[in-house]
Formats: sequence, C-alpha cells, structure tokens
Amino acid sequence: MNYSTADSLPAVTLDDVRGAQKMLSGVARVTAMEGSRHLSQLVGTPVHLKCENLQRTGSFKLRGAYVRIAGLLPEERAAGVVAASAGNHAQGVALASSLLGVHSTVFMPKGAPLPKISATREYGAEVRLHGQVVDETLAAAQEYAAETGAVFIHPFDHPDIIAGQGTVGLEILEQCPEVRTIVVGVGGGGLVAGIATAVKALRPDVRVVGVQAEGAAAYPPSLAAGRPVSVGNPATMADGIKVGRPGEVPFRIVEDLVDEVRTVSEDALSAAVLLCLERAKLVVEPAGASPVAALLSGPGTFEGPVVAVLSGGNVDPVLLQRILRHGMAAQGRYLAVRLRVTDRPGALATLLGVLSVADANVLDVSHVRTDPRLGLTEAEVELHLETMGPEHCAEVGQALREAGYTIID
Repeated sequence: MNYSTADSLPAVTLDDVRGAQKMLSGVARVTAMEGSRHLSQLVGTPVHLKCENLQRTGSFKLRGAYVRIAGLLPEERAAGVVAASAGNHAQGVALASSLLGVHSTVFMPKGAPLPKISATREYGAEVRLHGQVVDETLAAAQEYAAETGAVFIHPFDHPDIIAGQGTVGLEILEQCPEVRTIVVGVGGGGLVAGIATAVKALRPDVRVVGVQAEGAAAYPPSLAAGRPVSVGNPATMADGIKVGRPGEVPFRIVEDLVDEVRTVSEDALSAAVLLCLERAKLVVEPAGASPVAALLSGPGTFEGPVVAVLSGGNVDPVLLQRILRHGMAAQGRYLAVRLRVTDRPGALATLLGVLSVADANVLDVSHVRTDPRLGLTEAEVELHLETMGPEHCAEVGQALREAGYTIID
C-alpha cells in the first residue's frame, strides 16, 4: 500500500478490533492459553502460551484475511481476490475466500514446501507457482490484480488485516487478565500492531514487546529513522517473519504503541522450536517460536505474567528436522567431532566402544582412508553424536583424548 503522508494513513481503533471479533465469531477459533511451568522456571516469572499455531489453517492469518475479504463490496467480491505468499497468508486467504464464496488466486514461489501448496489448494484457492523468491511472486500477484481487477489482499499493510489480527489481543486480556507483558513475533507488523491497538486501549499498563530475527530485523532501523526502511537480503529460518520492510500502516502503530522490539539469533529460534516440541508438546514454526526465543535469550528481563504468542505451526517436516538438529546443537546436545585413528582392522569398533562407555549416542559415522593429508597408516573419522548437554560434550571429548585419539575439529 502506498500513502502520500503519515497523516493520510488510515487509523485502526479498538472499535475496529471489536467489530472484527464479532465478524470472526464462529469462524476463527478462540485458541487455547497454556501455562508453561518449564518456561516459567527458566524465565523467573509465570509464562503463558497463546496457541495460534492451533488456529484454523495453522496460524493467526485467517483472522485478518477473513475480515479484509468480508469487508469488500459486492462488485469487488465478484472480481475475486489475489494474494502472494509462501505459506500462512496463502492458507488464510484461501480458507477465508472459500467461507465467503469468493474466488481466490494465490501466487506462491516455485520452491514453496509441497505441504503448504497442497493445503492452500485444499482450502479452495487456485494456486499459481511463480518466481523463486517472494518478491517475484508478489510482483506477479500485483500484475495479475492490475490485469484482472481482482482485489490484492496484502498480508499486513491494511487496517482491516490489522483489526482482524488484533482480536488475538482481546482474547489474551480475557484469558489472562493478570498479564503484564505480551511478546509477539514481528515481520511486516500486522499482528503486533493489532494486538497493541487492542491491548493499549484497554490496558495501557501492559507492555507489548515485538521480536524479530537478527537476519531480518527491519523494525529497529526503521524506528530509529522514524519511517519504514528496507533491509537488504533478509535471511532467517523464520520465513513467517522474513520481511525486508515494515508496512506503512502497522509501522505507525508500532511506533506509537509497542514498547520495545528485540532481536533473536538463529540458535535461539531453533532452541525455542525444540523447547516447544519437547516441553509444551506443540509443533511451532520458527516465526511462531520467536517470542519463546526472546524469553530464552533474556530471562529476568520481562515483567510477568508473560504471554508469548505462538503465531503459527506450519513448518515443513524436512525443515523441522534440520531445525531440531540445529536446536540440539545450540543446546550442546548434538556434537560433531573429527579425529584421526590408526587404519587397522577393529580400529573403528574400538573407537565406538569408547563412545559407548561415555554414553554418547552415535547418529552418523563417516570414515575416510584416502586423503593427501593422511599418513599411510592413518584414517580420519567424522562422528555425529547425540549427547546430554554441554557438560556431557566435554566429558566425551575428554574420554576420547584419554583413549589416545587426536581430535582435529
């Protein structure tokens, strides 16, 4: 969306959010609020999880998409809608359109995960694969809108979208009236802007904290500049918040109402996904786990009770496997080690015996005998091990050294 000046930006009010809540009654779920004893102990204050990963379509996106499409004029509905997305917004638009009897066309990158493409089609959208990155897909969707008259449904830069996402904030205040801090993942800013609009109008004492991935953090420099600015080549595993530039409408709301925007590392994101799976029994995508990553990165810095919004759970199984391994490594529970052994029969069995005594679980072994760096009687072994934490990693390394092995890396 393009607006000439900040004064021309449409406002979003508490009444808008309350109107959206009535519109979504019977459409969007009032998602569960779950207490987390484990996170509460780690952070030092009560922590509750707002489970938007259990929303219809697997994320909060249905809320805003439905409100936006429901507000179209009859002639606009007749022309259909179009969107561009690699995942959550695509599915939200697809289902909302089907529920409202509106034809939807969704452009997705050619490399989008197959489960997300299939889900978008099953929700009723016509899916067109175009481009390798979302920017190319977005351009194609906007060109289609110009050619056909279909209404382009922006993922975050529209007041109706923000009002719909703001219903999450109303639910939080109803489910956890004692809340003192709400932590929300931030991409373009629609969700955090909506939550802040609702919460600050009713409870100005509640802090709203946004979270961005370090490699895709456009809000800190934008807030410093007083206007949306772009960051080049955003890079993060959290594709749900991988946005290179804040939206004009949500930016002004974030600037006025959000208390703080923090950033988190990729290690923290993967550790948060792992924690949600292991301790909360919830499948959460990296973007959805970003509030948990912020809590893990800054324990003791949040006034409680805290509500962390788990914004989505749509994660490709192949990516989830890599994330979990990354998370285990970040927690010191996954160890990769390369070492030299004497190239003789039984050498590998002896090495594995040392690891067995040290209680290290061997996940993978790579054995190299021919390499210019090796002597005639040497071989190189690379091991991927599952351990019980940093102390156990140190114990495994010490056991290998005491057994006479030279650890290269």
